[in-house]
Amino acid sequence: MIKPRASLYTVGCRLNQAETAIFSNQLKTTGYDIVPFGKSTDLFILNTCSVTHGAETDCRRAIRRTLQHSPNAFIAITGCYAQTGAATLAGIPGVDLIVGSEHKMQLLKFVTSLRKQKVPQTFLGNPSREDFLLEGAGDFETTRATLKVQDGCDFMCSFCNIPFARGRERSRQMSDLLREAQLLAKRGHKEIVLSGVNIARYNSEDYSLLDVIINLEKVSGIHRIRISSIEPTTISEKLLNHMAASHILCSYLHIPLQSGNDNVLQRMRRRYSSRDYIDFIKKATEIVPNVTLGTDVMVGFPGETALEFQDTLDTLRQLPFSYFHVFSYSERQGTAAQKLDSKLHPSIIHERSKILRDLSQFKQIAASHKQTGKIVSVLFEERDKEGYWSGLTDTYIRVKVRTDDNIKNTISNVKIIGIIGRTALGELLTHDNHQKVLPVLA
Repeated sequence: MIKPRASLYTVGCRLNQAETAIFSNQLKTTGYDIVPFGKSTDLFILNTCSVTHGAETDCRRAIRRTLQHSPNAFIAITGCYAQTGAATLAGIPGVDLIVGSEHKMQLLKFVTSLRKQKVPQTFLGNPSREDFLLEGAGDFETTRATLKVQDGCDFMCSFCNIPFARGRERSRQMSDLLREAQLLAKRGHKEIVLSGVNIARYNSEDYSLLDVIINLEKVSGIHRIRISSIEPTTISEKLLNHMAASHILCSYLHIPLQSGNDNVLQRMRRRYSSRDYIDFIKKATEIVPNVTLGTDVMVGFPGETALEFQDTLDTLRQLPFSYFHVFSYSERQGTAAQKLDSKLHPSIIHERSKILRDLSQFKQIAASHKQTGKIVSVLFEERDKEGYWSGLTDTYIRVKVRTDDNIKNTISNVKIIGIIGRTALGELLTHDNHQKVLPVLA
């Protein structure tokens, strides 16, 4: 009997990736063959993002591309864009099913037949009522897996539509998290990346995010725990102290800045000043001296002047970031920022974005240079066409080495001897396929 084929595609954040991994695992267990995106398929599931116009464009492009090679495929769409842009998606010929945030984790229950629909079926509801899936850990990556611990946001930044798409804050039960982590460890995942919309606001049965980390560190087979993007005002000193002492929690923080100017931060409705942010970064580096820091920064927020942009540039130069992600402001329907005047011309946004991306590249190269001569612990992921094995240190530095051995999903000691582009070049010392986590010897 020929199995039906399913293809999945994710646009957006690690939270979306974690959810797509669960869909993939569910499809496998119910008899589907999973085929790569871009190949002929019978079912296409698109997990969407609506954080920018560009993300929405990527979603529509993925639908059109799939229908070109698989015109009879059943097209099922979920995610944030499904919640906020259902009418637009329903107008795309070939779309069969649109499932909003409340029903997202029951998506496959709505795929009762792969027969094409004349009019798309749409299930939206209240995004705050989404139930967390209690079973079915995903397998998105061989080495690292994303574990969703929290969803929703109550912060209501003026530029962001995520609270409308994902709803109010809510957290998974500790027992559910531990059960999924154990499944992931049994499948061979050595690193767990904790994800959520506002992750440090985790609060379930009086457990905090730090409690989650401490309990996950006890799960056999998990060698690393990494925190994904986390808001600066939500990081406790206790969490920093634990990071400094732990051999499992990675010394890594991705902390969105968005702007280095107080006037812009106020218009964004961010909950800190530039001085608050700078002081926090100083404290974090004092408590965790080897921490790697990354950030998000937005360019072209309505009314951003040349002097306000210069404050952001100066702040980014000053702080010890190893990289940052640069985003152009994208007007979102229903947000407070949509009502602001003084929209910037795209050419100005493009010019400023290039300045910041060039600075990010410089800092990334400098961060790799600083590793020269050190012995670091690397979790290897894959081998490229040039024969280099590539992986990440616990501090999120990408390292390449040459070896004929298969070191996929192994943790290895590597001496850094130089750089290739923005990547550290290493010399393999040892590797361990089993339980031991090798320490970083700075």
